[in-house]
Amino acid sequence: MQTENVNARRGERWRWILYVALALAGGLLTFVGARAQQKASDDATFRKLIDAYCAAWSTGNADSPARFYAKENGLVFYDLAPFSYHSWKEYHDGEQKAIFDNMESGTLSAGKDLRVRRHGTVAWTTVTMHLSEKTKDGKNLEADIRYTGIWEKRPSGWVLVHEHLSVPMSGS
Repeated sequence: MQTENVNARRGERWRWILYVALALAGGLLTFVGARAQQKASDDATFRKLIDAYCAAWSTGNADSPARFYAKENGLVFYDLAPFSYHSWKEYHDGEQKAIFDNMESGTLSAGKDLRVRRHGTVAWTTVTMHLSEKTKDGKNLEADIRYTGIWEKRPSGWVLVHEHLSVPMSGS
């Protein structure tokens, strides 16, 4: 009788271990599935944002992309030229004068290599872009651009709090 009780307790212990293992496996699968779903959603969200961002910068008006940027002073945006801006207002005014006032037409397009990494309310994106510009004096400019954007989720949606644009050095 005592042997039967010991065997019964061992069986109950193994059954309990099996239940715990199954519960942990189920929880892990749920987490992995939810993370994969979030990644797919983030990729689609930021693909739409980046494409709309490019379309806004292609309008020839620095007011168009304003909705993509946080407006606090002190935020740094690294551009191709000049080196940097320290607020959206500074960026807006500088791009209007340096680019748009001299541009007849232009197109900015994002490549298919968009990468998104998100941690809570902060995400960063990297993607190659291509700029085609025709200036008012008839010159054509073509440039391949490397783009990195740091986005923050706010009540109004995702906005850029930092970005960095660069072009490869000639010969590289």
